[in-house]
Amino acid sequence: MAFEAPVVTATDGTPFVEVDGVLYRAIDPAFREFAVAGSRTAGRYSRSDQPTLYLSSSPAGVAAAMIAHKKERSENLSLVSVHVSANRIVDLRDEAARTAAGIALEDATASWQDVVAEGGTPRSWKVRAQLEAIGAKGLIDPSRKEPGLWHLVLFAWNRDGSASIDLLD
Repeated sequence: MAFEAPVVTATDGTPFVEVDGVLYRAIDPAFREFAVAGSRTAGRYSRSDQPTLYLSSSPAGVAAAMIAHKKERSENLSLVSVHVSANRIVDLRDEAARTAAGIALEDATASWQDVVAEGGTPRSWKVRAQLEAIGAKGLIDPSRKEPGLWHLVLFAWNRDGSASIDLLD
């Protein structure tokens, strides 16, 4: 299968970009009907009760993301493709966008799982709160496991003014 990276387009004069293209997500086939329902558990940028959709820009990005989640995931995962058209996304790979949004990269990349397990609030949840406060609808998160790869995190989708997503397969 040919792979073409999603297109990220800058929005002049703002910290926001637009993302359009096919992204990927690993799912347990038993929950295929919920493939684009969002996460069911806490994540780097979300409490367990906070709708969030985590996607990767490539199949390799999905594999890299799953390295940190092997313990809580089924071993029987399938890769699904999702077409995304989103605006008001903050690209955390871009220093100027981070500065304009008031975000420090070390807050976004700080350890979060142990903090949550101890009942605390991870710094990355505060990153999301800051982005939502300036009107962001999601973020591009650089892969910590495989430099050069990236993930898209959506705070809302398929409702008025939010990202449009369609499950492709």
